[in-house]
Amino acid sequence: MNLSGTFTKLSPQNLLSQLSKSSDSTCLQAFSNSVSWAVYLEQGKITYATHSIEPFDRLERHLRRLSHQVPLLNSQTRVQLRLMFELDSPSQQIEQQSNLVNHPAEYQAITWLVNQGHLHSTQAAVLIQELVKEVIESLLLIKVGNFELSNLPPDVPKLCRLDVEKIIERCQARIQRWQAFAPYISSPYQRPYLFINKSIQNPTFLDLQPNLTNWMKGFSLRHLAVIMNQDEIQLVQQLYHYIVNGGIILHEADPPFDKLPKTFGEFTPSAEQITAPVPQELVDPVVESGSIDAKTYPNLFVDDIPYFEEPPYTSSPVEDEFQELTTTNNINFAPERVTTATATAKKLYKIISVDDSPTILKEISRFLEDENFSVVTIEDPLKAVMSIIRHKPDLILLDLNMAGIDGYELCRIIRNNSLFKNTPIIFVTGNKGLVDKVKANLVGASGYLTKPFTRAELLKLVFMHLA
Repeated sequence: MNLSGTFTKLSPQNLLSQLSKSSDSTCLQAFSNSVSWAVYLEQGKITYATHSIEPFDRLERHLRRLSHQVPLLNSQTRVQLRLMFELDSPSQQIEQQSNLVNHPAEYQAITWLVNQGHLHSTQAAVLIQELVKEVIESLLLIKVGNFELSNLPPDVPKLCRLDVEKIIERCQARIQRWQAFAPYISSPYQRPYLFINKSIQNPTFLDLQPNLTNWMKGFSLRHLAVIMNQDEIQLVQQLYHYIVNGGIILHEADPPFDKLPKTFGEFTPSAEQITAPVPQELVDPVVESGSIDAKTYPNLFVDDIPYFEEPPYTSSPVEDEFQELTTTNNINFAPERVTTATATAKKLYKIISVDDSPTILKEISRFLEDENFSVVTIEDPLKAVMSIIRHKPDLILLDLNMAGIDGYELCRIIRNNSLFKNTPIIFVTGNKGLVDKVKANLVGASGYLTKPFTRAELLKLVFMHLA
């Protein structure tokens, strides 16, 4: 099967519905606004779906949700997964996007988790189901685009098979809920900020959860929902009143998430649509029956297709993972510079950046200075170790190539101190070759921030390692 066409003539929903009646193994590729989608189907059932916008960010979010019930999916495992499977260079990403018929890197990562015993096959099926629903939700919003159909290779491992019509039903229902928030909210990747002055003056804005207000500093609605371990629609319902009344300001989605389709509907929302509780069916998984273990998921009941009474990622209570740090007045030592709002007594997290380039240090400080992180910049790497011991940061950014001592050696020294055995250490570098990765793993680095980097990429690291 090798066909192509445009979505102006055939909608994604109709095309998927037609493919659900086929007995072929097919890859549907869609292209719109420089974004590519891929939906893999075997005999009319979806086995996986992905799109080209930050696939490992998407996987990270869903793994974090699942980690509340699967302790093996801790941060160390998730970091290892990205180091092993995430594509580094733009050329690798382009090659992957141009050959989406083969299953993508994040699907290989999920298969690895199952093979290594980090995930049971049933848990992997639930994970894939939630990833598929998010991807299909964005695919159904395409108004203009191109598509291609091609045959799948026969030897790709299948972890689950999802019912197309039920996935579409759930996704359409979720889209309608998102559209009920128009015109104030047009994307789950918009970024809410608390309008401090108005909030202080008006007591109606003082009843938001403290942990939630702490994290309204550049993270999207979708990422905030993961941090709060809450369903996205339920979170937006809590914030909607404050957004409408100006207590919360919504910024547009950061690149590259701004390339994804908007959720705007063609109707005016009513108060009932916005404030009504989320219908249970909007958060129920739709996994084809198979080796589902009712002991593993006690809320599971089986019909023709199993459902969960509660979202598998949000059924546990929100856990308090947000330890506030107190900033004292005696932390400004030359050649260090403490930036951001250090006048406030409490900081959520402290980040140290070591780089012999004042330009890079200034850029990191600028990206985080409005986010209420305490950022300590160190320009002299030879004095970094004592400063790091004194400040006890929650995350360390290390330049790889510095005069006097390189990042590898400095990382090894830091790791030898028991205080920083589990502290995330990120290399800030332009080198991302295989040799560099091996050396980084040997000295205990947690990941890379590639020069030049964006504010969104820096916040992504905070999300991965701290939030």
